[in-house]
Amino acid sequence: MMKRILFMVLIAIIAVSCTHNEKKVDIKQGKQGSDSVSAYDSLGKTNDSFDNDPAKQLKLNDLYVCGEVEDSGIVDLSKLQIRSKLVKETLLKDGDTVFIGAYRYDGYSLHDILNLYLLKKKNSSVFKPIVDAYVEVENDKGEKAVFSWGEIFYPNDRHEILIAQSVMRIVPVKSKDMWPLPDQSKLVVANDLLTHRNISNPVKITVKSFDIQLPVKKGLKPLYSDNVNLHVEDKIVDNIKSLPPLNEEKVNTIFYGRGRGIHSTDVQKGIYLKNYLKQFISIKESDLQHSLVIVAAADGYRAVFSLSEICNRNDQSEVLFKCDHRLTDNGVFRIMPLCDFFSDRAVKGISDIYYFSNY
Repeated sequence: MMKRILFMVLIAIIAVSCTHNEKKVDIKQGKQGSDSVSAYDSLGKTNDSFDNDPAKQLKLNDLYVCGEVEDSGIVDLSKLQIRSKLVKETLLKDGDTVFIGAYRYDGYSLHDILNLYLLKKKNSSVFKPIVDAYVEVENDKGEKAVFSWGEIFYPNDRHEILIAQSVMRIVPVKSKDMWPLPDQSKLVVANDLLTHRNISNPVKITVKSFDIQLPVKKGLKPLYSDNVNLHVEDKIVDNIKSLPPLNEEKVNTIFYGRGRGIHSTDVQKGIYLKNYLKQFISIKESDLQHSLVIVAAADGYRAVFSLSEICNRNDQSEVLFKCDHRLTDNGVFRIMPLCDFFSDRAVKGISDIYYFSNY
């Protein structure tokens, strides 16, 4: 009898011990089949450094997609995964940078949203490639942010642009800074250094092809221009026949095309395009939201970039500007967007670069 009593006491002690050692983690699950998001570890029982504060749900309005797409309409968000991005929000004010806060945003990627709407360019009969398309995201106050089609659909790191439905502070463990939280949904661009494109309460997404009249000479041989004109607004402000004396960069690349596959794995040399452009444009807050750059070749091929993806990156995936006077075809100037997976925006035989602010 005594042995039985001792055995029962031992079982009770083990049960109590197991109860005290249970992992008590308050986790709010994301959508089934989505990325693992919105997990709040209230007791510090995980290794994740981005789950130490409760998530706040944001008011999300209907999103309307229109413009050069096959069918306009309200986005059915129930078809989309919820994705998660980390952002250190910083703004430019009176020439100084002002830190706002560090956050994890959960929401729907602009890539996934636009993937539901087939692109139908109005200028496709003249210029079929999709690299001259761009996107305007507008909020309920009429504020806009622009994105190139390439930075949405071509990047090495996809889904960097979200329409956020919830936000979580990333709280420093020592200083315990409680960053201010928004109340409304937000456009979030995770790879922007200065976060001026993070506009509140987006309601409309418009797809456009850039309206520029350039004669197309498909199959031009040789594809060659020995100089490049830089246009700022409607004025030529520079003409170069070689790269300016700026820091030369050497980068390892894997150059891969959407059509022909692998092109090269060579080391590439050149200057960063942003360093050339900054000699002629003064970048203000509004420019980071609204400005576009068009790089055009002698045969009329052109690619659109947002100014922000060239001059305002936090991932060091820059656009390389190259010059090789040995080339009698496909020369002498070209760009290589190191941020892109595909080479479609690596314009060769460049003759003109256009900059348009507040587009």
